[in-house]
Amino acid sequence: MKTRQTIPMHLRYTINDFNAQFPDNDSCLEHLKEQRFPGGVAHCEKCGQDRKHHRITGRPVYSCDYCGTHISPMAGTIFQKSSTSLRLWYYAMYLMASTRCGISAKQIQRETGVTYKTAWRIFKQIRSLLSEPDMQLEGLSVEMDESYFGPKRKRGGKRGRPSADSPKQCVVGIVERHGRAIALTSENATKQNLLRIAKERILPESTVFTDDWVGYNDFAQEGYAHKRINHSEKVYVVGDVHTQTIDGFWSLIKRGIGGVYHQVSKKYLQTYLDEYTFRYNRRDQGNLIFNAFLKRVCERAA
Repeated sequence: MKTRQTIPMHLRYTINDFNAQFPDNDSCLEHLKEQRFPGGVAHCEKCGQDRKHHRITGRPVYSCDYCGTHISPMAGTIFQKSSTSLRLWYYAMYLMASTRCGISAKQIQRETGVTYKTAWRIFKQIRSLLSEPDMQLEGLSVEMDESYFGPKRKRGGKRGRPSADSPKQCVVGIVERHGRAIALTSENATKQNLLRIAKERILPESTVFTDDWVGYNDFAQEGYAHKRINHSEKVYVVGDVHTQTIDGFWSLIKRGIGGVYHQVSKKYLQTYLDEYTFRYNRRDQGNLIFNAFLKRVCERAA
């Protein structure tokens, strides 16, 4: 019996497609060149104008057809000065883009034979491309909630929000219904902090759905249509008033981090949140999220 595919044909990009498009380093370099310098036309510093460039055999550089000055498509990107093959970088991005839950550096180490340090650095560099610091949610109905990431509560420990000296990290999330999401590490979930984040990320006069945490008490006074669900009384849905969308978003991230990475330090947590959020916001692109990863390389080039 033929297995039913959940991803539409036009959104599929399999490992066979990847191997066919990028069989070696040269194909990856040519792709990167075309992304940054379409047709090989780039500005030549010596000539002072745009010139056609051609590939230098045996070297990852292109030479100006007029004066011979070299340019490198990898200059200013996360690949610059890396001794790791360009195809391995592309392969790591393909794997990271093709999974909902993430992939560990240990898995790359096992599959490719690089050291764990190299694999960890590759993923760290790729994650640095995925942040969207200026994104503002445009949906008229958004859900906002805070969650905590860190070591599990000890057996018998007190439930509730962690204390100020807890090793857990506060994270504030905002999700458009049927749309995009934002997840930001925060010092705390105080009224001032939550309102500041909302003003930066949510359009005025939007409808904001939250639970009954006191940190959201002043939202209505700030121009938002504020609707609350009383979780403390074990009420979770009343008509269209709920926070199930963001609860599902938290579940996706926590299950991914717990299952793949097991634990993430406060120092790097934001980069992991960026990774999961980047994929979540492009979940309608199927396996073509890989192209979004490649596009970010050029967008973030120095």
